[in-house]
Amino acid sequence: MLSTGKTINRAAGLPAAALLLTTALALTGCTTLHTTAPATVRADAATGAPAKFGTVDCRKAKCIALTFDAGPSENSARLLDILKEKQVPATFFLLGKRHIEKYPELVRRMAAEGHEVASHTWDHKILTDISTQAIRDELKKPNDAIEKLTGHKPTLMRPPQGRTNDTVHKITREQGLAEVLWSVTAKDYTTNDSELIRKRVRDQASRDGIILLHDIYKGTVPAVPGIIDDLKERGYVFVTVPQLLAPGKAEPGAVYRP
Repeated sequence: MLSTGKTINRAAGLPAAALLLTTALALTGCTTLHTTAPATVRADAATGAPAKFGTVDCRKAKCIALTFDAGPSENSARLLDILKEKQVPATFFLLGKRHIEKYPELVRRMAAEGHEVASHTWDHKILTDISTQAIRDELKKPNDAIEKLTGHKPTLMRPPQGRTNDTVHKITREQGLAEVLWSVTAKDYTTNDSELIRKRVRDQASRDGIILLHDIYKGTVPAVPGIIDDLKERGYVFVTVPQLLAPGKAEPGAVYRP
């Protein structure tokens, strides 16, 4: 039995066949998914200075967060060049196996250039389908690898395909991680058409949105300059996920979604 506090977009992950899921999360057991919106986090926080990339206060600015799953990849260097040129921060939910371990220099660069480096697990196992010890391993290994490379232990993670449940919440809480879902998906795992990816993001964007993209797919990175230009023209300010929540902070074990 599943009761959701908010409707969840189609889940994201690696193989296209595994991505064509129903809009409901396939959780195990009888789970109620409670999600917290960024505006709620900001409203509940004590007054304080917001986090900065430039000077951004999302209590006043029309903020939106650009996030990328499942990298680093051979496309990430070009993506970082674009983000640097456009002065846009992003949040990267990285995979460990065949990604962090293959492109450690890109992980370091992401952190050095002001982006938020977070976890998408080690090997993209569906966390609701594996044992508690396997969940712990899937979360701990990328955290350790990222901390070794950047000096900073991740505080955010994104569950593969967005699938989560009470057991996952408990283990993320133990490991000091908050779960981050999304409100905008270009379904870039279904197309290499960069203009279509751009249009899908533009059509779904809204204030406090969290955009899900994957830099591992061929059509995605070429779409990013147009996405940034479109949304800036509409008055959006790009921030990382922690900046979207500031002056509040993500709490371990909680699930965040606009």
